[in-house]
Amino acid sequence: MANSWRRERWDSLRLLTPNWQSRLPGLRYEGADPDGYMTTGEVTELIERFAKVSRAPVRTGVNVTSVRVDGDGYRVVTSDGEIACQTVVIASGACNRPSVPPLSEGVPSSVEQLTPFDYRGPAQLPDGGVLVVGASATGVQLAAEIQRSGRPVTLSVGEHVRLPRLYRGSDVLWWMDASGVWDQRYDEVDDLTRARRLPSPQLVGTPERATLDLNTLAALGVEVVGRWAMVRDGRALFSGGLRNVFSLADLKMNRLLDTFDEWALTSGRDAEFDSPERFAPTAAPDSARLQLDLRSGEIRAIIWATGFQPDYGWLDVPVVDEKGRLRHEGGVVDGPGLYALGLPVLRRRKSTFICGIEDDAREVIDHLDHYLAAPHVTSPR
Repeated sequence: MANSWRRERWDSLRLLTPNWQSRLPGLRYEGADPDGYMTTGEVTELIERFAKVSRAPVRTGVNVTSVRVDGDGYRVVTSDGEIACQTVVIASGACNRPSVPPLSEGVPSSVEQLTPFDYRGPAQLPDGGVLVVGASATGVQLAAEIQRSGRPVTLSVGEHVRLPRLYRGSDVLWWMDASGVWDQRYDEVDDLTRARRLPSPQLVGTPERATLDLNTLAALGVEVVGRWAMVRDGRALFSGGLRNVFSLADLKMNRLLDTFDEWALTSGRDAEFDSPERFAPTAAPDSARLQLDLRSGEIRAIIWATGFQPDYGWLDVPVVDEKGRLRHEGGVVDGPGLYALGLPVLRRRKSTFICGIEDDAREVIDHLDHYLAAPHVTSPR
């Protein structure tokens, strides 16, 4: 994780979670800005500090090239030799590779294409218009930054999760934590597959704790279009129905805010906070463009902020489905002695956040401990 924050993040990125939520076993934030948001360098330092505090025997600078079944256990092949073991915990995360749709192949060669892994800042982009595809946290942050640099930005929007940065005077992620929303377990979620594929919320970590939603971007001058559906003869074709997409995101946001208000009342803490509030609906453009000629020179670069996916190319065990996702039940992988951590809604809604890993890890390792104690398990050769 520290390596990805060091090498695969753009320069201005900050954590979406406030500093006080960056807690790990035996390590809590003790700085002067608990409500601020860590920079990429600060996140790297946090993880390095945790490695020292935990005194775990971590091997750094080692690449795993293969994990395969070996008798009753597994053999892990690395750039620093091989390891025989009975169990393996896969904690490589869900964001190893940018997810770029096949329609990128139809983009004219005159248009530069980047992913968030390639992007560092606006200065590296060619002069001219930029098309950002995707309106989750990454997409809205890049659209705002590039627009402010003086380059005209068009943002292609599909399904998204809208949230205010602050609600009733507190960070919206404080409300997620305090109200128990983040503690909802995977076996309590109605549609677990969908929950695990939800896009990240439209949030940004800034010193002024500002909200960054589509209304904010429109005020900056960003042009909003629908979901990019296809490329035909060098033209990007976008879906209509933006009003419906916006209405659904607004509806879900308001339902979540209702949940916060209900918790404040039932917990007897309502008087501690500002009055309940609701935010202006997302304003749809009067006539959003349905197509854009990529050969005209209007768009000089495209950034695919269309999500990420895990990379299990090194995992030589048949536990990955046809869509490249690990088959597991609450982190217990579909293979004896195999476990996972750090995946979306692994055991709780907070599973992918720094503050959410501890509870998951305790339960997964408890299962691992029982597995090793079983009479059928023998010591690795």
